Formats: sequence, structure tokens, C-alpha cells
Amino acid sequence: MNPYTLSRPVCIIGLGLIGGSLLRDLAGRNHPVFGYNHSTSGARRAAKQGYDVADDLTTVLTRAEAEQALIVIAVPFGAVASVLDQIAQHAPTTGITDVVSVKSHVYELIKQRDMQHRYVGGHPMAGTAQSGWDNSQQGLFAGAAWAVTYDYATEVDKVGPEWTALFSDVVRLTAMVKAEAMPVRVDGHDEAVARVSHLPHVLAESLAVVGDRGGILAQSLAAGSFKDATRVAGTRAELVRQMCETNAPAVVKALDEILVLLHAARDSLAAPEPSIAELASAGYSARTRLEARSGARAESVSPVKISSRPVLRLSPGGHGWVSQLRQAESMGGRIEVF
Repeated sequence: MNPYTLSRPVCIIGLGLIGGSLLRDLAGRNHPVFGYNHSTSGARRAAKQGYDVADDLTTVLTRAEAEQALIVIAVPFGAVASVLDQIAQHAPTTGITDVVSVKSHVYELIKQRDMQHRYVGGHPMAGTAQSGWDNSQQGLFAGAAWAVTYDYATEVDKVGPEWTALFSDVVRLTAMVKAEAMPVRVDGHDEAVARVSHLPHVLAESLAVVGDRGGILAQSLAAGSFKDATRVAGTRAELVRQMCETNAPAVVKALDEILVLLHAARDSLAAPEPSIAELASAGYSARTRLEARSGARAESVSPVKISSRPVLRLSPGGHGWVSQLRQAESMGGRIEVF
């Protein structure tokens, strides 16, 4: 099968920035896709724009079951358990993936419902500070890393053909929207995104508060460095809470590390001969390594652009394929399937 061709329709539950952008991309490629949005007004606007969208979850899930669609859960984490219960009732045999930013808690909900044999987790590292259907856009995922989980394959003696087909289709889904699939396990994913996604939100919120306390003069003088560093502080507070609070242990670990650096910088600047040489040099070197490894683009909404990373082509279900996934994960590599 073509590695860029998905074998089944796609049903997206939740049409905010990520879910809506995914629907737009798939529809733009003429792939069968339909979706559900909790907001009646949002669903109507999407439908008026020509997209196959409804605000009746039962109807949408019943259709997904009948068409054996791949269900993509694109709702906030707080709504995931309820959506899974509805899927269990109305779409009991469909494959499931998601785009939630914290994977371990979602996987626990999946296992509580004995759905792990029909689930492959996902998380696109793309987005903006805006949210909702009206801010969704085609091309949002181009060049972005898209984490694809494979924990189930490490937990069973032998993976069946249905799960390998599902895994393959989730990888193909990422390719269809020009993202780059990266195999991960849920715990490693959550620790990594705490450092490169969730911690930046905490720092941006803190920096925005400190800058605001400088009053009108500080606000008037704020230029590119301040605005770039606080961009994600424009994300709705409830979304930031869901990301950081559901991944609290990993975020705390990352915070502990950065507090050590900040305290050291503070003490060094408070010394009789102020200096920030050590932090500035280490930060410059770290950023240089990131750019050299990722080929990061200034305009990218992803923390990394991974087209320069190693690519592993594999046949899911083939000999040693799970070991290959572990190898790709350890290298930070991307995968394609055939």
C-alpha cells in the first residue's frame, strides 16, 4: 500500500484548532472525513463552509462504526473519558487515536476500558496561541513532529493484524497532512513534552506577569524578544491548565532543573562582579545543537522540524519491527510504513 494512503475514513471528535485543522487537511486531499463538534454554532459554521460536520455525537459515532472509520479524539483531556464511554457504546469495533498532549493519562483511561488493542496514541507538536474551529487552518502540521505511541506492542506476546493495520494507518494519517511520525512510548513522551512544550507555557506565563508589573513603560518598550518569549501566554488559561496539570510530575521535574539554573544566574548577577557568562554560553550552545539537529525554521510552530532526522521505513508486523521502533525512538527518528 502507498505509505501516504489511508485505508479507512476518518472521524474527528472535537473540531478546535487541532481537530479542525486535521479535518481541513484531509478534506483538502479529498479523503473521506467527517466530524463532531460540541458547539452547535461551530458545527454549523463548519457545515456552511462545506465540511461534513454535525453536533450529535451519537449519530456521528454510529456512522463511524458503520463505516469502520478511524476515530480521532481531539477534545480537551477532561472530556476524553466521556468520549471513550460513548465510543464503547456506539462504535465498539472502530480503531481509535487521539491528539491529546499528555499520553500516559489517556492510556490509563484506555486500559481501564480494555481498549488498548484498538488504540494508537498520537500528539502533533503543532499549534498556535489561538483555539477553536475559526482558527483552524490547512497546513498547520506541515513539517511538524507527530508522536505515535506503540506501548501496546511492547505489552503483548504477539501483536495481531488489526492493531498493526491501525498503527500503520495512524502513521499514514500523519504523512497525509505532511507531518513526520515519531514512535514513542507514553512515559517518555510525557517527560519530553514537559521540557519542550509544557515548561515553555509556565515560563511564558511567568515572564508575561513580570513584564506587566513593569507598567506602561515596560509594555511600551516590549519588542521582539519579549513578545516571542511570551507568545504562548496568549493560550487560553484552561488549555494551559489541562496540559500542565495532567503532566504535573514531569513538569515539576523540569521546573526543578530550570530553577537551579535561574538561582545560579541570580547569584552570579548579584555578585560584586556581575556575570551571566555561564548561562549565556550554555544556552547558546544548546540552541545551536537544536538547530543543527532539527533544521528548525523560524516560522515553524513546532518546537522542532525533523525532516533532517533519520528515517526508518518498516513493515508493521514484520520480523523485529517492535525492536526497530525502539531504535527509532532512541534516535529521535521518524518512521514511514509500507
